[in-house]
Amino acid sequence: MEKLTPSSIQERIEKLPGWTYNGSAIETQLKFKDFKEAFSVMTRIAFECEALNHHPDWKNVYNQLHIALNTHDVQGITDKDFALAHKIQDILSD
Repeated sequence: MEKLTPSSIQERIEKLPGWTYNGSAIETQLKFKDFKEAFSVMTRIAFECEALNHHPDWKNVYNQLHIALNTHDVQGITDKDFALAHKIQDILSD
């Protein structure tokens, strides 16, 4: 698994509305109607994480969810991070 270059990351992040690159992770901040909705989405994301064997750094406070993705093994961003980000976007689009 190879670490992506900053230019490759920037090119790919443009295809993910609401996501940014902070230099060490790709991340998004989400806001839901209430805690129940936030937790429901987190549960759906968790199943995708298990299927991909790739897990986010995330924080939930009431109706807000912050998700940061990077690949710890290579200390950077890889295809796995973008694959999971796209799965998360699919969940949010449902």
